[in-house]
Amino acid sequence: MRFKQQNKLKIQEGLLQISMVPMINVIFLILIFLMLTSSFTFQSGINVQVSKTFTSDAIKKENFIITITSENVIYLNNTLVTAKELKDTLVQSAQLNQPVLIKSDRRASVGTIVGVWDICRNLGIERINIATDQ
Repeated sequence: MRFKQQNKLKIQEGLLQISMVPMINVIFLILIFLMLTSSFTFQSGINVQVSKTFTSDAIKKENFIITITSENVIYLNNTLVTAKELKDTLVQSAQLNQPVLIKSDRRASVGTIVGVWDICRNLGIERINIATDQ
C-alpha cells in the first residue's frame, strides 16, 4: 500500500514552491501569545502603596479620587493636576455634595496630604476619606 507524501516540496515548472500556511499559523500564534502576556505584565494607572489599618470601611459611592504618589505628585481621577487645578475642579464636587477619596502613598509627604485635605475643607467638602488597605 502506497501513500502519497504531501509534505514534500512541490516542484512546478522548474520553481520550488513552499506552502506558506504553516508559517502564517505560527506567526499568528506568536502574535496572540504576545498580546495575551503583554496585557498581564503592564499595569495601567498610578502605582500607590496605601497605608494599612485594622478599622476601615468600604465606600460604596462615587468619589472624586485624589491620588498622591511617593514623589508628592497629585492626580485627580488619574489626571495630573496642580494644586490650583485641583481647587478649581473640586469646586464642582462641593456644589454636588460629592465625597472625595484621598489615596496617598505611604511615603508621600504629610504636608502634601494635609495641603490637599485643607483645600477640600476650605471648599466646604464635608465627606473626605483616606484610602487604606486592610
